[in-house]
Amino acid sequence: MVVDDEALVRSGFGLILGASEDIEVVATANGGEAVETVRRERPDVVLLDIRMPDVDGLTVLRRLRGMPHAPVVAMLTTFDADEYILTALHSGAAGFLLKDTEPEQLAHLVRTLAAGGVVLSPKASRTLLHSHPGTEAAVDEEAARVRLLTARERDVLVLVAEGLSNADIGTRIHLGAGTVKDHVSAILTKLRVTSRVQAALLAQRAGLLDERPRPGAGR
Repeated sequence: MVVDDEALVRSGFGLILGASEDIEVVATANGGEAVETVRRERPDVVLLDIRMPDVDGLTVLRRLRGMPHAPVVAMLTTFDADEYILTALHSGAAGFLLKDTEPEQLAHLVRTLAAGGVVLSPKASRTLLHSHPGTEAAVDEEAARVRLLTARERDVLVLVAEGLSNADIGTRIHLGAGTVKDHVSAILTKLRVTSRVQAALLAQRAGLLDERPRPGAGR
């Protein structure tokens, strides 16, 4: 489902995604219609504009996250340093997409979200983190938490930050889905975060993605 205040954006995204055989666009809506439409159509994934004049995206996100069996929500924005993105990510969004995302990439990103992955642009995420850096002590504390991870957990965290689902991580580093799930649970506990998105942001802040450890290390 696509939620945006501009009809042209809704129809454009709907046409692009609807051209994929494995994706069905069950509805499009503006902000005021979004929550009721989600209740009625029960989409698996919602692409939600972060800035809308009638009901803003953060308000819609909070209402959707409070639903039983809430859909996966990714925010749509025209700015890779939108000041509201971090708030949305910490409020339960599974990532964000720029509205000028290449059409051929859009379906792939929606599949990633549906499979339980996160969608974060590394360049945009670094910009966001640098614009909201926090205190030096807080950054040091976050880096210290990353050092609590085993080598294998660090490998898994990097792949989480790259947007891979548990199944894809397992395929990449030759582990069963249950084992990957256990690793992700341990990572969230050690990092003191509650979502894959928060873990991914912390990994970027701690410089793990710059290190790029080889996936086979620590086996």
